[in-house]
Amino acid sequence: MSENQEQAKTPLELPIFPLRNSVLYPYALGPFSAGRRISMEAVDAASGSEEKEIAVFAQRDIAVDVPDQDDLYEIGTRAVIKRMARSEETVEMILQGVERIRLVKLEKQDPYLLGRFEALPMPAWEDTPEAEALKQELVALTKQYQGMVQMAMSFDVEQAARQLEGPVQLIYFLAMIPDLPLEKSQQILEADSALEAMKRLHEYLSHEIKVLKLRQEIAGQVQGEMEKQQREHILRQQLRAIQEELGETNPEDQEVAELRRRLEEADLPELVREEAERELNRMQRLNASSPDYQVIRNYLDLVLELPWKAETEDVLDLKRAREVLDEDHYGLEKIKERILEQLAVLKLNPEAKAPILLFVGPPGVGKTSLGKSIARALGRKFERLSLGGLHDESELRGHRRTYVGAMPGRIIQAMRRAQVRNPLLMLDEVDKLGRDFRGDPASALLEILDPNQNSDFRDNYLDLPFDLSHTFFILTANTLDTIPGPLLDRMEVIQLSGYSDEEKLEIAKRYLLERQRKDAGLTSEQFVVPDETLRALIRDYTREAGVRNLERAIGRLARRVALTIAEGGEAPPRITPDMLGEMLGKRLHTPDEARKELPAGVAAGLAWTPTGGDVLYIEAIRLPTGEGLRLTGQLGDVMKESAQAAYSWVIAHAQELGIEDTSGAVHVHVPAGAIPKDGPSAGVTMATAIASLLSGKAARADTAMTGEITLTGLVLPVGGIKEKVLAARRLGFRQVILPRQNEEDLDDLPEDVRKEMHFVLADRIDQVLETAIGNGVSQKS
Repeated sequence: MSENQEQAKTPLELPIFPLRNSVLYPYALGPFSAGRRISMEAVDAASGSEEKEIAVFAQRDIAVDVPDQDDLYEIGTRAVIKRMARSEETVEMILQGVERIRLVKLEKQDPYLLGRFEALPMPAWEDTPEAEALKQELVALTKQYQGMVQMAMSFDVEQAARQLEGPVQLIYFLAMIPDLPLEKSQQILEADSALEAMKRLHEYLSHEIKVLKLRQEIAGQVQGEMEKQQREHILRQQLRAIQEELGETNPEDQEVAELRRRLEEADLPELVREEAERELNRMQRLNASSPDYQVIRNYLDLVLELPWKAETEDVLDLKRAREVLDEDHYGLEKIKERILEQLAVLKLNPEAKAPILLFVGPPGVGKTSLGKSIARALGRKFERLSLGGLHDESELRGHRRTYVGAMPGRIIQAMRRAQVRNPLLMLDEVDKLGRDFRGDPASALLEILDPNQNSDFRDNYLDLPFDLSHTFFILTANTLDTIPGPLLDRMEVIQLSGYSDEEKLEIAKRYLLERQRKDAGLTSEQFVVPDETLRALIRDYTREAGVRNLERAIGRLARRVALTIAEGGEAPPRITPDMLGEMLGKRLHTPDEARKELPAGVAAGLAWTPTGGDVLYIEAIRLPTGEGLRLTGQLGDVMKESAQAAYSWVIAHAQELGIEDTSGAVHVHVPAGAIPKDGPSAGVTMATAIASLLSGKAARADTAMTGEITLTGLVLPVGGIKEKVLAARRLGFRQVILPRQNEEDLDDLPEDVRKEMHFVLADRIDQVLETAIGNGVSQKS
């Protein structure tokens, strides 16, 4: 047995110096730095020994501060500390590798790593032609690598190779020159034969040289643009060169080819196709990092995705359309008839232009849902966008592409989403459009909604004519007062008034109960709400023209029942009116009733509000001093003028009305004082209250009235008749005085309301006073 083999079997016990990203080869001499506590302690222990030997092992995971045996590679190097210098935080030293060793056992980890090792023989060298040729090739490759990387400390590799004692020492020397990854360096150290180590080193060196050559070729291709472009541009060019070297398609060319294919397949008008091809050719000449490149890319996507000719076929089955409208909405007969009329026109003349409808009514009466039903009846796609609070006309017309972040307008975006050129497009809250220095969106709507102009609507971003004449526009509003006249002139106004209590009851039974029951996950047996409970809900918990709050209240009942069932309880067999207080809390509205008796100077008037009708008691008193008319109650200018006209008429006709004393000031107040009020329809009520006060005769408590008056005593028509009459009926009035010219509006009332209430139609104010006060307070003939 040789001495070397005897030494290989002799166990060693040495401190361990763990390396995080490098390897120390036998025969190699190099500087190292120890900064971790366990490393510094290991160096101190080794330097204190006579031999100054230390075991150097590479870590598998560099993130581990105190590695155990599994965190270290199995094979390392026994080294000798040649020189050492200590500072406060690190120990700098020069180590020289001696031989390869294998870690047998890690004896301890504190205060430093101590292990038992066995020495390994040096890789065996077989003097064969293959080994000699591979050695010479390694020297040549190393020299080539050294020249390509332009190392700061260049030296003659061939001369250094001749000075080394043996081929194994040469292999380890050459392995230190290239910057190899830790795993590859460790594989060379672990090789048991010199031939195996050389093959691994040859493979790694060849790969590194190929990468360097490719990088040099890439650098040569982009050299002319490096000074002008940013780092991102350089990386893109290098990526392009790599892909060309690998035979892959240029992604920019592929993108242009895909756009060209889509352009060829798209059914576009000739003008649009020419513009798209011009922009595509311009994009092809641009660099991908150019800002205009992405702008044109987004523009072409929009052009190719817009429905220039695609459209849905209208379903012109009038019977089915009527069934759909009746299924989705209760009542609204006039509106349904208007939609069916349009279907009939389209059936006889498919080229007829779509109407532009404006649904006006209080919140919650079903304007938006009616639009969805119309789309379903027609078989058209439905798109909706809200105009509420819109101030910038560019939101509708789009921004010009010269601006950063430019986008198409909302109209074109809606057409893009619809994917057809004849959708039903609902524009909500048109009465809430704004206007400021950025433009007037209402004026932009003039072009969009005008059938004579929108056939070639030009969005600022698109800058191409797009046909909107096939689009069915429906707009919604709560009031007409804030809509500009020219815009209103382009639309057909359809009024949606509030619902009566009976209509609300039917709507709740047909639609709301079922929808909320399904949303809560209840069965029809678990959620039973009888008619008397629904009436109590309508009367005590909701007071509105529509049914939105009613649906919320029903939804809350359903959720309370669902909570009871989910907690293991038993749902009530039916929800009675007595249970509403426990489930919904106290009543939100106390039942309003008409005053049983009215003193002289008080009259009941009817008013319209965005949420339905209301009853206003107008009160007048005579002051002992002063003269003229005083008004309180936050009245608007129109209402103040109506009060002044009523006062003047009564004073002018005092003798005819049987009024003897008109001295003193008259104070007229309209409760509630915190609520602003305006409008002309309180004129007849003002006159009645003042005439009642000055005559000393009380007005009838069961009579409410509405109408505008003139100084000559005429009673002029007003709006909101349905809402006002429903409000009067809700409070228990049985007689309503209306202007005669509003007689046709009575047809809009439910039949049961017309039968239940008595209507007095007046042409002149003396007819109003005769009915409301009577007993001598009327003009004498």
